[in-house]
Amino acid sequence: MAKKAAPKSSPPIVHRLPLTKARINLGAVVKQVHLHKDYVILEKDGIPIAGLMDIDEFEDYLELQDPQVRTAIQKSQAEYLAGKSRPAHDLLAALETGTTSTRSKAPRRQRS
Repeated sequence: MAKKAAPKSSPPIVHRLPLTKARINLGAVVKQVHLHKDYVILEKDGIPIAGLMDIDEFEDYLELQDPQVRTAIQKSQAEYLAGKSRPAHDLLAALETGTTSTRSKAPRRQRS
């Protein structure tokens, strides 16, 4: 999965742009979409025909179209609702003390 950008305090802005204008300023439009996480709806004769979004968000969108990912999310949600979760600070504390591991460490084989 792609790296996430830092959360913004304001929602993304949706711009509408004629296709001819976007073609002339494509570099600037793409830069704005990438840096500001805005959306651009491209129009031809006033009719929306395509949209632009940042690649990180697009990759997340595509990943969510995978049935296996959807199933995993549903399973995780069910486990959370069943109370099979714990606060992150508890998990981090357990990781620091090494108390989360239930398996014993087997001795390593030495290479000859």
